[in-house]
Amino acid sequence: MKTTPIRHFLRFIDEVSPPKIAHAHCDIPCGVYEPDSAMWAVETVEKLTHKLLELKAPEPGSAEYLEYLNTVARAVAVKEEYAEICKRQVLILWTDYFKSEHLEKWPDLHEKVWMATKQCSEVKRTVSEEACAELRKRVSEIAEIFKATKN
Repeated sequence: MKTTPIRHFLRFIDEVSPPKIAHAHCDIPCGVYEPDSAMWAVETVEKLTHKLLELKAPEPGSAEYLEYLNTVARAVAVKEEYAEICKRQVLILWTDYFKSEHLEKWPDLHEKVWMATKQCSEVKRTVSEEACAELRKRVSEIAEIFKATKN
């Protein structure tokens, strides 16, 4: 294959500004879906929420206080990250896995998904074991529907 000026120019552009890698659950329907990732994310959120609620703030201005603030900031960031992972995993099931026949059998599936994803946002905004328990309940309902579709 002969190198043309345009081909040479395009290679130069790729070197100066390399193309970004695209990420997707599935560009080709793979049929590999599961609710376990969402449930795992719920468990992570629950544990971090529990740890945050157990933390005791030391005297402000001390080195221990700065460590406490650091721990809180990191725990909140990870809690929010996993609430977002949970939301993304539920939405993948909703948009890529569930079909019309599932909606016929479970007509409230859209509502369940919507409420679960809204609960992910609630868990991100709060530090509440009750909010985490509600998220677990909502994601578990979707997981049960998913499992029932496999039978």
